[in-house]
Amino acid sequence: MIMDEEKYIDDLKSKFESYAPISRESWLQIESLITFQMLKKDDTLLRNGQVAKNIHFVCKGALRAFFTDFEGNIYNKNIFLEHDLAGSKVSLLQKTPSNFTLEALEDTVLININYTNYRKVINENDDLKAFYIAYLEKNWVIEKEEREISLVMQNATERYSKLIALHPDINQRIPQLHIASHLGITPTQLSRIRKSLKKNL
Repeated sequence: MIMDEEKYIDDLKSKFESYAPISRESWLQIESLITFQMLKKDDTLLRNGQVAKNIHFVCKGALRAFFTDFEGNIYNKNIFLEHDLAGSKVSLLQKTPSNFTLEALEDTVLININYTNYRKVINENDDLKAFYIAYLEKNWVIEKEEREISLVMQNATERYSKLIALHPDINQRIPQLHIASHLGITPTQLSRIRKSLKKNL
């Protein structure tokens, strides 16, 4: 039994409704698809080469999505914290092997939703279609473009400051090397940025 299940389900409902209004009937259909999962720190949720089957809502904890290049270098594609929706969207949509691995950075509680059943419910309900479109627009068009532009137009200090503004406790939770990789810089560069910002406080 997972503590605070009702709270976590309410958090997921709030996440959905932050994009579009959801009727009670539609929400009950989504809720019927929910299963909970607990991960220990360093547990693997999805392996590179594995076909994804679920969407994951982070109730508590943190995940990282990472991939390894041909030379063995590891890059963090993304970090997911509370109330984020995680998963390999391309793998889910195309039913192809994931190009990255999802790993728990902390003990983590997830809500899992089977993607095939989820899409079936969405296709049957206009309000859920509106949610799905709004979600894709925000996360796959607007935020994706903003992140791509920030990597080119913003310096590392600006990107780090933006991350801290969104997640003030991230330095206490996530190892510096993972934060640095997420920002596209080295741990040494991140250390210098943090020291510089502390001096300016």
